[in-house]
Amino acid sequence: MSDHEGQSSTSFALHCFINGEEQTLETTAATRMLNLIRDELELTGTKRSCDIGRCGACMVLMDGIAVNACLTMAYQCAGKSITTIEGIAKNGIDPIQQAFLEEGGFQCGYCTPGMIVSVKALLESNPEPSDDEIAEALSGNICRCTGYGGIWRAVKSAIKMRGSNR
Repeated sequence: MSDHEGQSSTSFALHCFINGEEQTLETTAATRMLNLIRDELELTGTKRSCDIGRCGACMVLMDGIAVNACLTMAYQCAGKSITTIEGIAKNGIDPIQQAFLEEGGFQCGYCTPGMIVSVKALLESNPEPSDDEIAEALSGNICRCTGYGGIWRAVKSAIKMRGSNR
């Protein structure tokens, strides 16, 4: 699928930070952040699924806020810090990832990167969220396999792990 069909193909240099590394990428105004991440940078942990922002499989952090990469245009990333699932594990497995492993917070694993990114954004902004806040943070992510029990246990476990590391 091309993001450029029927649109201007004038390219420009996009300056941003991806997983802590400064990047200058040649792109167009019609390019989605998801395409840059997956196709140009070959960071395939960020998944493509619905392409309309409903499933959360493409979730990344932009300046610490969870966003759908399929809905975010590349030009919106100018000067921003983007963190993908690969960036979350850059310095070793994150406690959230560990909790997902230990609590069975995944089955097929397709939605897992987006779930982990959403939980990371939540816990960075609110280290002790209520159940309603957890539900709200995960409301943009769909899992078709787990039934959410393992995901919920993983989030609760990650909160405990992070709390004991403070």
